[in-house]
Amino acid sequence: MQIDIPSQFDVLVVGAGAAGLYTALCLPESLRVGLITKETVSLSASDWAQGGIAAAIAPDDSPSLHIDDTLKAGAGLCDVDAVEFLAQQAPSCIQSLVNLGVAFDRHNQNLALTLEAAHSRHRVLHAADTTGREVTTTLTAQVLRRQNILVIQQALALSLCVSPESGQCQGISLFYQGEVRLIQARAVVLATGGGGQVFAQTTNPAVSTGDGVAIAWRAGAILRDLEFVQFHPTALTKPGRFLISEAVRGEGAHLIDNEGRRFAFDYHPAGELAPRDVVSRAIFSHLQRTAVDPATAHVWLDMRPIPPEKIRQRFPNIIQVCQRWGIDVFHEPIPVAPAAHYWMGGIATDLMNQTNIPGLYAVGETASTGVHGANRLASNSLLECIVFGAQLAQIQLSEPEDSPLSVLPTRELTLDVQEWHHQQTQLATIREKLPRLMWQSAGICREQSSLASAIATVESWQQDFAALPLSQFLIDVKSQTGIKFHFPEVDQQVRLWAETRNLLDVAYLILKSAAFRTESRGGHYRLDYPHPDPQWQTHTVVHQYQWNRFLS
Repeated sequence: MQIDIPSQFDVLVVGAGAAGLYTALCLPESLRVGLITKETVSLSASDWAQGGIAAAIAPDDSPSLHIDDTLKAGAGLCDVDAVEFLAQQAPSCIQSLVNLGVAFDRHNQNLALTLEAAHSRHRVLHAADTTGREVTTTLTAQVLRRQNILVIQQALALSLCVSPESGQCQGISLFYQGEVRLIQARAVVLATGGGGQVFAQTTNPAVSTGDGVAIAWRAGAILRDLEFVQFHPTALTKPGRFLISEAVRGEGAHLIDNEGRRFAFDYHPAGELAPRDVVSRAIFSHLQRTAVDPATAHVWLDMRPIPPEKIRQRFPNIIQVCQRWGIDVFHEPIPVAPAAHYWMGGIATDLMNQTNIPGLYAVGETASTGVHGANRLASNSLLECIVFGAQLAQIQLSEPEDSPLSVLPTRELTLDVQEWHHQQTQLATIREKLPRLMWQSAGICREQSSLASAIATVESWQQDFAALPLSQFLIDVKSQTGIKFHFPEVDQQVRLWAETRNLLDVAYLILKSAAFRTESRGGHYRLDYPHPDPQWQTHTVVHQYQWNRFLS
């Protein structure tokens, strides 16, 4: 449903996954909040999160153990203050979700807890195997009840509006209902999720095109640790790359090869319960060694060691999806291979989610809070969305500027059908080729020559993109200008243009960051530098076109 929207809010939240929804709910109810989503309020990566949400609430657990596990997984790059804050706030945030109506599974009267890879205790809460959906559905229902929150669906943030005088973020340039318009705000919160669509194999939904990171970078925000991408070891090798949760291995499933061997123990003493990056590389290396065509090959995840009753109770969604593909998990193993899953890097923020641009905040996967370091611990991502989203309850808004952004006259763009079709073809070609290039060059294993070659290719595609008539028109127009379009299928085509621009920028940023870090650590593995280097126990910091090291 399309609605008339005001041109001014107190706070604009971009993205309606767990981070955006919870942030909107935590903002003071006295503020006028606009919640912007590219799709509808039910399509986000949070919605797809199966495993659960971590919190030290068991009698034999403690925040300090949760902190230790998180730091260990983060491979020397976690911000200790941020990790302590995350783990200490976790129990009260879980209570807040329960109070809002999130129906976590229970064992007798107590919240049920499961074990996931690299956790030393059972501390992962879940709602069967659709925890993300349970959380986002509950939060969405609460958001829709709030009088102070206006949900703006099927709208796309194209750029941030930053005051040239004060450097303050003052709103966004929004594409909505076939037009571009300026929406002003005293603060903007980016909660757009990750950028998994930049890779050919990903568990992320189609909306995950790195929009927040790309628009923040172009506006001058400092980014951090963009080379660190987590590749989930067990995605179903069918179209859509459905994720088979970590929790399946936590409950006792085995990872086996064509011979039925539990090969993961060849690579790590913890076998299939080693950290994700280790298991992903184990599968990648094993397939490189044993498969005829490693790019299309897979290994097997065998759920038969788990009691059937437990499978039915814990993993109904996995049973259902596998059935759709003709796989009976009770009698046969599931074909799986790694896929890009989570981006540890993002927009650099402090504990209050503030970026280096006054008035600009980032929450969730879009942000780099420092809690994940070089490799995220399972089920800390939903937790991060909630813990850091809650911080926005304390937002301190600056007074509106004396000279608000002046709205410039609306401009119009007309393209003839032939010109438009030519442009569509070029965009579609880039969208098809870019994820394949990234999977080959910046996937699970990386090395200098393929990174350098991919950077040159992406730079050439960026030039082709900039030469398109639509690019020349939109990139040159000031963000305060309204735009009306006159060509067919405008909504679909402007979105294709904007997402392609963001994906090209994200690809460039990941490739350059991966080439910059000449070591292996966490989710970043270099064949030509296969070991961690103590000199590199630093963050990679990106500001515009400058790459630097920054001590954690």
